[in-house]
Amino acid sequence: MERYEILKDIEVLLTPTHLAIVMEYAAAGELFERICNAGRFSEDEARYYFQQLISGVSYCHSMQICHRDLKLENTLLDGSSAPRLKICDFGYSKSSVLHSQPKSAVGTPAYIAPEVLSRKEYDGKIADVWSCGVTLYVMLVGAYPFEDPDDPRNFRKTIQRILSVHYSIPDYVRVSKECKHLLSRIFVADPEKNIHPRNQNTLLVSEELPCGTNGRRGW
Repeated sequence: MERYEILKDIEVLLTPTHLAIVMEYAAAGELFERICNAGRFSEDEARYYFQQLISGVSYCHSMQICHRDLKLENTLLDGSSAPRLKICDFGYSKSSVLHSQPKSAVGTPAYIAPEVLSRKEYDGKIADVWSCGVTLYVMLVGAYPFEDPDDPRNFRKTIQRILSVHYSIPDYVRVSKECKHLLSRIFVADPEKNIHPRNQNTLLVSEELPCGTNGRRGW
């Protein structure tokens, strides 16, 4: 896929014993590392990266590909002064043209949508939207939305909170009402009621979050 927000494969090397993929170099590393160093982002900075993320994801969806493992660790940054985001690691991705609807529970637990946990067929594109919402929340708050703050390593509690869509934004985090509304539209237990990537009347960026410095919009 040729898209600036998607890390480019440059070359594939095959030997009798190994397969090597040469990929574009992302000099600034993972977005996860940037969050760890900053603690959390301002809404403007979070918006800047979120817009790039959904621009890349929207392109994947237009090509009938769902990523299925979107997370901060799978978003890299180039070395420019205003870092540009690159989505990577398509190991769990599925094409709706080549494959059936996904039903396996793959991905990273903190980012998984409720319907993925059901082990029934689900819309991978809508599940990607949920993961984008988790990424936005972590950028704004500096913590995962569905982890119990008093017991963050308890995997079972995290799953229960995902299934019940139990999250909140701490009082010490200043977030606009538009951004809170956006998160409430993404974090919905029933995927049929979630913001749908095919719904061009609900543009996640242009309506809920004003267009940022990169000028790109999606969905």
